Amino acid sequence: MTAYDPLHDPGQMPPTTASLDVEIAVTRRILDETADLNIHSDGDMRSAAFALNCRVRGLLAAIEAERGEGR
Repeated sequence: MTAYDPLHDPGQMPPTTASLDVEIAVTRRILDETADLNIHSDGDMRSAAFALNCRVRGLLAAIEAERGEGR
């Protein structure tokens, strides 16, 4: 047991990924949504870290799937 909650839990990742085009569009939307968050707000930064971590993982999975690479 850890004294913290990790940013990423592999067990919570969806088993499938969207197409690369969809992942790029969602990533752009998340970047837009997090751009104006307050860097001095712990809550805002936690939200941004979680959202961006999820998006990078989804984007990477879509790139790997398009290339035919296994995980």
